[in-house]
Amino acid sequence: MPSRDQGDWLQDWLGEAEAVTSVHPPTSTSWTSPTSSSATPQGLHLTLDLPGDPVHSWQPQLLGRIPVPEGAAGGPRGLHCSPDGLLFLTAGTVPCIHVLDLEGRPVCHLPCHVPGAGDFVPEDVAVTAAGLVVVSDLVHGAVRALQHTARAPQGRWVTVGNFLAPQGLAVDAFGRVLVTDYVPGAVHSFTLGPALEPLAPASILGLEGPCWVGPGPDGGLAVSEEFGDVRLFGSACQPLGSLRGLTGHSFGSPAGVCTDAAGSVIVVDEQQCQVTLFPRARAPICLVSEGLGQPLGVACTPQGQLVVADAGDGYIKVYQYHLELA
Repeated sequence: MPSRDQGDWLQDWLGEAEAVTSVHPPTSTSWTSPTSSSATPQGLHLTLDLPGDPVHSWQPQLLGRIPVPEGAAGGPRGLHCSPDGLLFLTAGTVPCIHVLDLEGRPVCHLPCHVPGAGDFVPEDVAVTAAGLVVVSDLVHGAVRALQHTARAPQGRWVTVGNFLAPQGLAVDAFGRVLVTDYVPGAVHSFTLGPALEPLAPASILGLEGPCWVGPGPDGGLAVSEEFGDVRLFGSACQPLGSLRGLTGHSFGSPAGVCTDAAGSVIVVDEQQCQVTLFPRARAPICLVSEGLGQPLGVACTPQGQLVVADAGDGYIKVYQYHLELA
């Protein structure tokens, strides 16, 4: 995948600011449902206010609510959607990963147990392109991968990294495992070899309370900081700025982050109880501002839906999201 330099990336994000300062800006921006022709009046058309006004708002259709599996003893937290549309979920204090389909039907659960060490409660979960499940174990300071062998056909957890306070997990476009490390203010990245040995380790330092991480556009990454911002990095881990600095958006406590198929970053805000879309070269758009109590995790599905893990009421909210710019 070719990488883009910092100037190209910033130009995309700053294009909106340049449009605002033009003498005769456009009066509206239209969004159209991809399921209907933009030439037909029956299509869904949404008119947004000018940049600089309060954050644009549109409430996508809530398709359903998936309850946390029985016995989770707490709300949903870490959330990952695999390429085949399965939801991998961490919830409460139960030492397992729940695997569900998009209609909420349980597929299986993966017990989190290490022989000789006992159970552990996973904080976050991610799945590689090869189907390898990776979790963060905050209490024991470890990142573990579920390895399947002839001796352990059901899988056994292998420690692939030790960190001070691992929390958020993701896998980027190059197959690198990304993990936030809260105490030292870092994001670590590495790939996994054939024997699950960590390869090519690298670290991004100088972050303020990094909590969650997600793949960014063009092979980069996005990191939410507890103290109110989301930092962007390129495919070579070069800093590209922050969403607050690039767009002027004011966060409360940003949590889960993900990137949609168009390269727009999506952020859930635990304090403000909302989900915001950050398109390239456009003002932020508030996707969801009602019906959330404590949103933590977020993911886009291959089917064009948006799923949000809400620890406030213990449900995973599924929204119809797949819209394209007209």
